Amino acid sequence: MDLYEHQGKELFAKHGIPLVEGSVAESPEQARRIAERLGGRVAVKAQVQIGGRGKGGGIALVESPADAESAARRILSEGFRGTPVTRVLVERLVEIAEQFYAAITLDRSAQRYLAMVSSEGGIVIEEVARATPEAIRRVEVDPILGLRTYQARYLVGHLPASAREGAAGIAQKMYAIVTAADATLVEINPLVLLGDGAVVALDSKVTIDDNALSRHPDLAALRSAFPVDPTQARANEKGLQYVKLDGEVGIIGNGAGLVMSTLDVVTQAGGRPANFLDVGGGASADMMATSLEVVLSDPAVRSVLVNIFGGITRGELVAQGILEALSRIEAGVPIVVRLDGTNAEEGRRILEKAAHPRIVAVPTMLEAAKKAVELATTASAGAA
Repeated sequence: MDLYEHQGKELFAKHGIPLVEGSVAESPEQARRIAERLGGRVAVKAQVQIGGRGKGGGIALVESPADAESAARRILSEGFRGTPVTRVLVERLVEIAEQFYAAITLDRSAQRYLAMVSSEGGIVIEEVARATPEAIRRVEVDPILGLRTYQARYLVGHLPASAREGAAGIAQKMYAIVTAADATLVEINPLVLLGDGAVVALDSKVTIDDNALSRHPDLAALRSAFPVDPTQARANEKGLQYVKLDGEVGIIGNGAGLVMSTLDVVTQAGGRPANFLDVGGGASADMMATSLEVVLSDPAVRSVLVNIFGGITRGELVAQGILEALSRIEAGVPIVVRLDGTNAEEGRRILEKAAHPRIVAVPTMLEAAKKAVELATTASAGAA
């Protein structure tokens, strides 16, 4: 679960990380009143769960309460990169002397946390890693021992001397948030040194492990603040393992490993997956029908790839489910089907006999991915 910036900062404040004074506004009038209280010169920041706000118009630096009201009205009405914006964070403008970057993230492969501090901040960290890798210091953190004082001092050793003590303290507090909130990422970009010598977090990005939310009812309650994607909401209602992505090829498979492999193969074929949807190990005809309904309800989908390897799941039930779904709803995109394993031949015979104009049966996984990408590309070109 990705927190909004202001929610992450509320978590920062509980752990003593210094912040710039600010408040959340849900209307232009509120933004004006907050700006008046803060002295007029403020930053008005869209609260969204995507990056790139600075360059994309999601942050406005203004000189008066009237300008804050105008900026908030624009952001709240226009949204940000297609995402609705329901609130803005209004913060006092500060005199920035230096900008840095700090993050602690979970490294699953190493079974440790990775802490990073860069002497260059306010820009995409991948660009820093590529152009000036020497600007970044990293340490692996043993979850049993935690972030030790000497590690924190090493992390900030390449920063200006006046920033080191404050930055080291913030790094240790960031790790405290990681452990206390079961976070998989705590990031500050930029972490800034102010003209008066204070080091403060100017931004926040916090990701909480969904599997740990049962231990954090206060954090779980924050979900109500997030916009709900209609397709995701429908999948949640049906109890499906579904994740919305940004592509155009809808994916349905049985088993998380197979679905992940299908996403990779679609990407290898030059396409972009529109979702992750796992129907599980014993998918019934009704489950298949429901899954197709969910995927086809996403307007971004230009083709669907159904990739099933039958073990517990039987091929004829998959075929019946696909036909059942197409009897419930009108499919406006082609559906590429690859069946293998238990009763796959019978499933293919059922689909062949039905001769539905939207169904394209393909024998192998790679061929199916290529076909789904090809059909999605053709559909996208036609729509354009």
